Amino acid sequence: MNIKCNGKDFNIKERVQIREALKDEMQSDTIAAIYNNEVVSIKQILNQDGEIRFINRKDKEGKQIYVRGLLYLMSKAFYDVCPEAELNVNYQLVNSMYCEVDNCKLTEELIEKVKSRMQELVKLDIPIIKKIMTMEEAENFYIKEGTIRGKLQVNADKDKVSLYYCEDYYNYFYGTMPASTGFADLFDLKVFRKGFLVEYPSDNHPDEIIDKKQSLKLITAMDEYDDIYKLLKIDTVSRLNKKIRANGNKDLILVSEALHEKKITEIANKVKEKGNVRLILIAGPSSSGKTTFAGKLGMALRVNGIKPVTISVDNYFVERENNPKDENDKYDFECIEAIDRDLLNSHILKLLKGETVEIPTFDFLSGHKEYKGNKMKLEQDEVLIMEGIHCLNDKLTNLIPKENKFKIYISDLTVLNIDYYNRISTTDTRLIRRIVRDYKFRGYDAKHTLEMWASVNRGERKNIFPYQDEADCMFNSSIVYELSALKRYAIPLLSEITQKDSEYSEARRLISLLKYFEDFDDEEMIPNNSLLREFIGGSIYE
Repeated sequence: MNIKCNGKDFNIKERVQIREALKDEMQSDTIAAIYNNEVVSIKQILNQDGEIRFINRKDKEGKQIYVRGLLYLMSKAFYDVCPEAELNVNYQLVNSMYCEVDNCKLTEELIEKVKSRMQELVKLDIPIIKKIMTMEEAENFYIKEGTIRGKLQVNADKDKVSLYYCEDYYNYFYGTMPASTGFADLFDLKVFRKGFLVEYPSDNHPDEIIDKKQSLKLITAMDEYDDIYKLLKIDTVSRLNKKIRANGNKDLILVSEALHEKKITEIANKVKEKGNVRLILIAGPSSSGKTTFAGKLGMALRVNGIKPVTISVDNYFVERENNPKDENDKYDFECIEAIDRDLLNSHILKLLKGETVEIPTFDFLSGHKEYKGNKMKLEQDEVLIMEGIHCLNDKLTNLIPKENKFKIYISDLTVLNIDYYNRISTTDTRLIRRIVRDYKFRGYDAKHTLEMWASVNRGERKNIFPYQDEADCMFNSSIVYELSALKRYAIPLLSEITQKDSEYSEARRLISLLKYFEDFDDEEMIPNNSLLREFIGGSIYE
């Protein structure tokens, strides 16, 4: 086989593991490899010509493997220290995973013992071995073992079942795993609230654990849905699938819509209770459902006697010649300096005083504002609504009195897990939403969406996430059955991406995720004012 790696050509004459054939090309922190655009273990057998690139936890794919490996290492350590413990990986927080444990008392001493055992396992560098079974073999295995660890796979739309073994401990984890326990050079465990955090390095500080303050507002928003889904017994994909197979789609739709309506009504009531709100600011990452949320909030405000009027930040860009450029000498339209804040604040202040202003229209082709006689006047019973990536940042509306502003953060904060050890990333859910929406409404294929996604995420990390705690309230736009409904659209689009494309591995990963979900065949039952309609079509807010 002819293999390219690190700009060199290698002729490999027999089928051997990547780590054996290319050990001199690997770094000490190598965690996996990308082989012909597919993320694989360094234990992968070379079986065809191609190109290999080694990755570590500083790469996007490497970090996913690093975090997955930490959770496996933590669960193995818990098994060794307290075998009766029943773990649950709840959700992701800032550079950490929040976990809870049942069937044993959680104490500082227990967490220290688990952490110490994890450190021992790292020093021992024990192999993590993947074992593959047929469905029949897996069913017999679980009958014999009498355990739920990894059992969900038996019900998934897959031909084989795989488990990861480390000594006598086994479990299933979704995705590529480190080759051995020695990979984990940097982590921490801390008691937090009624559970504990598994902490790992951030993208900005990849070589240290930063003691970052967690967002209590974000945690509250996550807990609210987590508690409800657990109460309804649909907190895992297995339970969701069981509900769908039992013709429970109507209940799933009604519960999701009721949760959204309840929360939006609460937000509208808070706006009224504050009394002097004249400007509502909405921000959230891509594909959070901001358009539908703003429409629903507008209706809830009207019920409270408040009339919403929209003002667009997009009309207040600076003149093109004044727009800052990024490190590649390209115009940076996402930085806050790209907004003509002086003019925006001046117009908002005049509107709040009851004056009439002429709103500009920004021409993106020419890069200049145009005035076309679009006059606006804000009546006493009206409130301005403005949505944009910088709306939670006080620099955007620095001249507007704080008492006149009400800020809302919206995101798809997924709390549904594959099983008790494998969580579903909120970023993945938003990405699948966007893939479907981009194709339906913008004519972009899945490859284009995946190509742009890293840039979108960078903008969110810089301009949105740091300001989420500035919000007066948060809205969780997640829908418990949404991946089941999006599956029929997303899988065909992702399947168009071939192995010659650099996005191939990500496409296969997302397809693998979606295959855990039962098909949701009652799309016509989804109401036309549902937030999900923003992505699959048929929304009254389009």
